[in-house]
Amino acid sequence: QVQLVESGGGLVQPGGSLRLSCAASGFTSSTYVMSWYRQAPGKERELVARITTTGSSTNYADSVKGRFTASRDNAKNTVYLQMNSLKPEDTAVYYCSARPATSTALRYWGKGTLVTVSS
Repeated sequence: QVQLVESGGGLVQPGGSLRLSCAASGFTSSTYVMSWYRQAPGKERELVARITTTGSSTNYADSVKGRFTASRDNAKNTVYLQMNSLKPEDTAVYYCSARPATSTALRYWGKGTLVTVSS
């Protein structure tokens, strides 16, 4: 079965850091573009970061640019999101998503991990 499982969320103070992980199974992640999305309370889901199949290129939302870094380890079928200088506005459920590099018709989703930034 195709699965994406996020981990690493939790409670952190403003200015702190967290590293999220997404473990993929049931498919070869090296052929997939991987993305991180988030959904804050009362808001729509938004794209946070996208990383290409080899990790050679990344894209970030303006709101997180310079603070968040996406990376991947294809040998481990895992992608990461390093989050630094966290703000209360970053509080959200963070989701891992995957799609084939050659198609936009198929997308898989994880169930999410909650990040709460609060003092």
